[in-house]
Amino acid sequence: MNDNIDDILRRIRRNPRHVRFRDLCKLCEHYFGTLRHEGGSHRTYRTPWQDNPRINIQNHKGMAKVYQVKQVLAAIDKLEAKNEPEN
Repeated sequence: MNDNIDDILRRIRRNPRHVRFRDLCKLCEHYFGTLRHEGGSHRTYRTPWQDNPRINIQNHKGMAKVYQVKQVLAAIDKLEAKNEPEN
């Protein structure tokens, strides 16, 4: 199944549990760019802001950890809010 980014994001927002690790990687690569570091089961992506410039995700038997999925969603929300035009 080859979902696009919008479909993956919509599905994950509906249910942040039982997220395939590869889908979370696709989201991170789309929103945060290329992989910054990979070591063992961990992947690290860089974010554009100063306060916490990294997203760290972990592969657990092909699935993403729920708390990390929620962190990625929060970072995407922050990124999208930053990119919205001000009224």
